[in-house]
Parts: sequence; C-alpha cells; structure tokens
Amino acid sequence: MSSRNAGSSTGTSTVITNIATLVTNDPSLGDTPSPLGLVRDAAVVIEGDRIAWTGESSKAPATDNRVDAGGRAVLPGFVDSHSHLLFAGDRTEEFNARMSGRAYSAGGIRTTVAATRAAGDGELEANLTRHLAEALRQGTTTFETKSGYGLTVPDESRALRIAAAHTDEVTYLGAHIVPPDHAEDPAAYVELVTGEMLEACAPHARWIDVFCEKGAFDGDQARAILTAGRAKGLHPRIHANQLSYGPGVQLAVELDAASADHCTHLTDADVDALAHSDTVATLLPGAEFSTRAQWPDARRLLDAGATVALSTDCNPGSSYTSSVPFCIALAVRDMGMTPDEAVWSATAGGAAALRRTDVGRLTPGARADLLVLDAPSHVHLAYRPGVPLVSQVWRRGVREV
Repeated sequence: MSSRNAGSSTGTSTVITNIATLVTNDPSLGDTPSPLGLVRDAAVVIEGDRIAWTGESSKAPATDNRVDAGGRAVLPGFVDSHSHLLFAGDRTEEFNARMSGRAYSAGGIRTTVAATRAAGDGELEANLTRHLAEALRQGTTTFETKSGYGLTVPDESRALRIAAAHTDEVTYLGAHIVPPDHAEDPAAYVELVTGEMLEACAPHARWIDVFCEKGAFDGDQARAILTAGRAKGLHPRIHANQLSYGPGVQLAVELDAASADHCTHLTDADVDALAHSDTVATLLPGAEFSTRAQWPDARRLLDAGATVALSTDCNPGSSYTSSVPFCIALAVRDMGMTPDEAVWSATAGGAAALRRTDVGRLTPGARADLLVLDAPSHVHLAYRPGVPLVSQVWRRGVREV
C-alpha cells in the first residue's frame, strides 16, 4: 500500500483499485440500477484533490501511485449537515436522569449556555477539534456546525469565528433558545438576534438557523429571524417539528430553506410540502435514540418523494454522538430506510442539505473525499452496527486516517 500522502495536492495521481463495491452516487455510472451508482470490482483515480475517473478496475488508467483496497468497499465521505460543536462542558447528569425517566425538553440547553459563556476561546476550539477528529475517524469529511450556546453578541460571534477556521459550513443559531437574561422579554431577544447580534455574526457564517418549537421560538418569531438573516446574505435552515407539530416545516418551504431538520412530527401537508420543494428533510436519529422519543418516519417522506438527509446532530444534550455509521444503523433499524437509502442520505443527501454538488459523490470533478470500509459492501454499516468498519479516510485527495 502506498503512503498516506499519496495523491496529495501536488498534482500527482493515485488509483485505488481492487474495490469490491464502489458507491459513486451517480446512477449513470453503476453496473445495476441504483441511486448509489454501484460499481463492482472497481477503481477510482484521484488527481490532486479531485476525482478524475471511476470504473471497472481492469480499465483503470495508469497513475503515479497505486493503492490496493483489498476487496473492500469504498464510499463518498459522509456529509454531516447538522451539528452543534461549539460548546463547553457536558450534560451527563441530565442524560442519566432522563434515562431514569425524565422527559427531554429544550430547557436543558441553558446548562450548556452557562458553561460555554464561562469557557475561553482555547477551550472551545480544543473541544471542536477533538470532536472533528473523532468524526473524521468515522468517515465524516464534510461537516456543518452551529453557534447557539453563547446567546450574547460576543459569545455568538466568537463561536462562529472559531468554527469558520475549520469549515465553510458555519451556521448562526443565535435563536437556539431565549436565554435566561431575556426570559421576561423574548421580543427584545428577537430584536437582538435580528439586529446587533446578526451584524456581528453574519461575516463569519453561511447559514442562519432557528429552533422553531414550543419553549423556543414560534412561527412568527422564526420568520422574522430567518428573513433578517436572508437580508444579510445568510441562507435559511431550521430546526422544525422535533418535539411537536408546528409551523417549522411549512416555514422552511416558504423561505426556500436548504433543510428542515428533525421532521419528527409531520402532517400530510408537511410531507407534501417537502416533497414538492427543494428543502431537504434532515433526519437526526441520534436525538431520538438519546431522548427515547418517537422516531421520524423516513419511509413516509421517501415514498412521497422528499429528499432525505441523515446527520448526527452532535451536541452535548440530546445527541452526543459524532458517528454517522451509528445513525445509518438507527435509520435502517428504526426509521424504515433501506441500507442503500440510508447511505445515500448520509452522503449525497447531506450534500443536498448544504446545497453542495462537489461532495457526497465519487464522480469526475468531485472532491476526492472518500472512505474505505473493512467490509465488501456498504450494507455492512447497518448489518454490523457499532463495529468500527472505517479503515481509511481520504479528504481532498490525501489519506488522513
């Protein structure tokens, strides 16, 4: 096997050959009908930081370097389009109490807000990079992360500044909850989120998000927040319909949000709206697992024609996992998805939720982000839950794991 630096952005080329099953996510490239565009006995060629060629191993062109996959499966790197990694502390005691019978509510966020406000920049960045390294080892090569645990102008802006040094997919979530210091005047907090805080945060973010839920922000408040962000060049996404039925999904479609995230409690009208829009339904099974809540019905969304993404929702309160493979297994076991659908949703679906076309697929011109499983098929991600199957991770053409 060639060195981990093979295929780096020096202009050299590398072929990974002897791939048992290659997931391209391009149906036109597959040797059988499937949205995954599966190629068996395959190879993939990397030039610099991009995919240059995919196809049957016997037809692979000559390259500078050669890597033998040893009959393993190769997939696009996972695209984790929803996480909350700018925080300090943890909520072990809350989790322990909840598993002993107490229901989850949005109020637990306040515990993390207090810890995050008290933390220094170095502590926040160290925590972020630790979680990113953990996610990378499990195959995540593109990730989105949010603010939302500072809820003051300086704390929100510093969180986004720190995040922006590590990813382009940064989301301003000043509207996570109404903080305790504004509990008596939520309207004043909405004014802050759409005014001074937005001014300070917009330069560091691509997206704006809001937790539209009982106990957080109602539909009118959420519309005002997302509209203000859009006027500043931030594109909307929304925490929608997680804990109860509500206006979040309809608002997401109305504002052309890239994604409506959670989507646990949906009416037929909500499902229809998602199916006839460009808004992706991002499902976050780690949250339901960690709160013993009702599972989202992925089958209902997929059968209606909605685009579905899977993500971790990694956060210290309701979904403290960075493992996309774990979420794939949950989605197959408890949300009605097939293994093919879950893998597509964790790769191409996540890319769609970020409105990206350069990641989530292994096709010529795409970014050379891929993972090698210690298994012959992507189905093993659901078939062997909890097993550390990711044996290699390549990002921008460089092997990092």
